[in-house]
Amino acid sequence: MDTATLDSLRIVLDPVGQAGIAIALMVVMFSVALGLQVNDFRMLVKKPRVYLGGVVTQVLILPLVTFGLIHLISPPPSIALGMIVVACCPGGAVSNLLTYLSRGDVAVSVALTATSSMLAALLTPTLTLFWAQAYEPTALLLQSLEVDPLLFIGQTTLLLAIPLAAGMIVAAKAPDFARRIRKRTTLAGTAVLGATIIYGIIYFIPVLWPAAGLLVGIALIHNATAFATGAAAGFLLSGQSSVRRALTFEVGIQNSGLALIILLSQLKGVGGAAAIAAVWGVWHLLAGGLLVFAFNYYDKAILRSKNAAKTINV
Repeated sequence: MDTATLDSLRIVLDPVGQAGIAIALMVVMFSVALGLQVNDFRMLVKKPRVYLGGVVTQVLILPLVTFGLIHLISPPPSIALGMIVVACCPGGAVSNLLTYLSRGDVAVSVALTATSSMLAALLTPTLTLFWAQAYEPTALLLQSLEVDPLLFIGQTTLLLAIPLAAGMIVAAKAPDFARRIRKRTTLAGTAVLGATIIYGIIYFIPVLWPAAGLLVGIALIHNATAFATGAAAGFLLSGQSSVRRALTFEVGIQNSGLALIILLSQLKGVGGAAAIAAVWGVWHLLAGGLLVFAFNYYDKAILRSKNAAKTINV
C-alpha cells in the first residue's frame, strides 16, 4: 500500500457507532475518576522531585520526543498523527499492574496515572493540536479534514472532563458505592474499547495488511522510545530501582484506547492514525510483559549471585 492510500483511508462510523464510541470514552474516564483518591496525590509531598518530574516527562517530554522521532523517521502523515495522539494521551491502569508485577513502586505509578488522567481533559486535545500543527505534513492533513481547532478542543475536553468530574464527585460523596461499581464500569469500558480495536483490525485488515510491516515497525520503535524515555527519567530522578521501573511503565504504557476513540470520534477516523493506535494498543501489552519478565529475571539473577557469594564466604 502506498502512503497516499493509507493517508486517504477513512473509518466512517454511522451515528449509532459514533454515539457508542462517545459513551465508551465517557464510561472509561468515569471509571478512572471513581478510583481517584486524595492519597494518590500525596506523592507530591513525599517525593516531589519524582512526582513533578514524572508528570513533566509523561505530559510534555514524551510528546516532544515523539515529535523528534517523527522528524527522524518521516512516517506518512496519518501515522504521524496517530503517534502524536497516542503520545498526548494519559497513562492507564495497565501501567499500575505491570509496575506491581515487576516489583516497582506502585504508589508512584498510581499517582502519575491519576494526575495524567486529570490533566488529560484539557492537555490531551490541546497538545495533540499543538504538535500536529507544528509538523507540516500533519498540519496539512488536519487542514484537509477541516478540523476546527476550537471545536476539537472544546468537544474533546467536554467528553473527558464531564465524566472525570462526575466520577470524582461520586468517589468523594459515596466512596463505598464508587468502589462497588468501579469494577463493573471499568470492565464495560474496557470491553467496548477492546471490541473497537478488534473490530477495526478485523474489518480493515484486507486494506491495512499490505502496510502491516510499516505499522508494526513504527509502533515498535515508538513504544521502545517511550519506554526508554521513562527509564531515562527514572535514572535522573531517583536512585531506587522500584521508582525507575514505575516511571518506565508509566511513560511507556499509554492509553491507546483513548487515542483510538479520539481519532474515530473527533478526527474523522483517519485510517493510518487509527491503525497505528490499534497496533500500539496490542504491542505495548506484549512489550510491557516482556519487560516484567526481564525485571524479574534480573532480580532473581542478583539474588542468586548474592546467595552464591554468601556460600563462598561461609
